[in-house]
Amino acid sequence: MTDFAVLKNMQPQPELVRENIKKDPGFGLYFTDHMSHVRYTLDDGWHAHQVQPYAPLQLDPAAAVFHYAQEIFEGLKAYRHADGSIWTFRPDRNAIRINKSAERLALPQLPEEDFIESLKALVALDQQWVPTPESAADESSLYLRPFMIATERFLGVRSSHEVDYYVISCPAGPYFSGGIKPVSIWLSQKLNRAGAGGTGFAKCGGNYAASLVPTNEAVAQGCQQVLFTDAAENKYIDELGGMNLMLVTKDGRLLTPELGDSILDGVTRRSLLDLAPQLGLEPEERRITVEEWREGAANGDIVEAFACGTAAVVTPIGRVVSNDFTIDHGEEPGAKTMEFRRTLLDIQYGRIEDKNNWMVRLA
Repeated sequence: MTDFAVLKNMQPQPELVRENIKKDPGFGLYFTDHMSHVRYTLDDGWHAHQVQPYAPLQLDPAAAVFHYAQEIFEGLKAYRHADGSIWTFRPDRNAIRINKSAERLALPQLPEEDFIESLKALVALDQQWVPTPESAADESSLYLRPFMIATERFLGVRSSHEVDYYVISCPAGPYFSGGIKPVSIWLSQKLNRAGAGGTGFAKCGGNYAASLVPTNEAVAQGCQQVLFTDAAENKYIDELGGMNLMLVTKDGRLLTPELGDSILDGVTRRSLLDLAPQLGLEPEERRITVEEWREGAANGDIVEAFACGTAAVVTPIGRVVSNDFTIDHGEEPGAKTMEFRRTLLDIQYGRIEDKNNWMVRLA
């Protein structure tokens, strides 16, 4: 096991400021006092494991990340349980995925133990930043953002020989404000997020950058998220701008697009597929057309739709809007959608037994 040296922040946020932030943290607005860091060079590999004060990074203007977008990231949460202990959810899956992303972006593989220890070292030092939920309806947590960037000072087009890995964290409330209510989704019919052979399965910033113009279009149409289809035919459902998609059928199936080059292997997605049989549904991963969803919603074969991801957990979908048609699932969350949501959150916050051994203690 690799030990992380600790360099304490000598000017941490005052307790009163920290506690006020935790009462209304929003999402991704306020950051804790420290961050984890590991350095990579071609000659020395991964080294200089450290937790250090949270501070702006100093990078050369010629750093490869600025010019060739060699960067990847992850997202997971730390949850405070009733006994005060702090846990995270399936970090082994995030460790595997960051290395799949690294491979696609020509970045070095990070040992899984370094990934896990970078989380533990940071949370151990900043555990006072982890909110204590006031009730079962309180979804406050500490959001953890590991990321890896190419930092070599070099403008040639090749893999960077110097890379830095960091973990930063922030107290977080619900991703969508206003309580649990169905969101509206805009169907992007001209712009794509990713295609076959591309980076869609990797968690890299370029995929999210590609989603921003369609997301702005969605907001202009009164929607909270955007739905992308396949780049080849624009007929098969891929995923949302930042979440996976699932459909519940009248005959008890949980449908989701199968993984490929353009769909992220979401940890929440994978976990819901694992939970489905325990909740009375048969999971089914396959290609799904927009037309199948449209017809199924109209004739009653598809009765619920929801988005899922680390930040938004399980979020019901009320409408899918396009220039030509609307898919309507109503103004109330579906029963199975909410059962999935409750079950997942109860596992994460330690309110029910973790039968799958998914939780890992951080502090």
